[in-house]
Amino acid sequence: QVQLVESGGGTVHAGGSLRLSCVASGFTADYSTYKMSWFRKDREGVAVIDADGDATYASSVEGRFTISRDNANHVLYLQMDALRPEDSGMYSCAADDPAQSSSRTFRLDLGSYAQIDYTIDYWGKGTLVTVSS
Repeated sequence: QVQLVESGGGTVHAGGSLRLSCVASGFTADYSTYKMSWFRKDREGVAVIDADGDATYASSVEGRFTISRDNANHVLYLQMDALRPEDSGMYSCAADDPAQSSSRTFRLDLGSYAQIDYTIDYWGKGTLVTVSS
């Protein structure tokens, strides 16, 4: 079975940093072909990284967060800097298998009334991030 396990959450003061990790296991297909992502709260998109390593960010985190992936070890990362209280919430990682048809989605807000909808097939239970004022 596919498993996604997040870690790295915690409590920090505003302006601090955290690095989240997501370890994937149980994939029968090549992990490098999966589009990976992070969402928070009620499926609010944070960042997406595709199979080519191209990243897309929500306008609210652009310039502060960095998504990356280690395909050899099946790990997804989210480096979060300059954290704000409004960043607080449960962060989950997700995977989209290009060979599957999925109905579950989350939306990534690009700002200026633009957004992108992404489909996902698997996701983890999340890791809690709390940013104090």
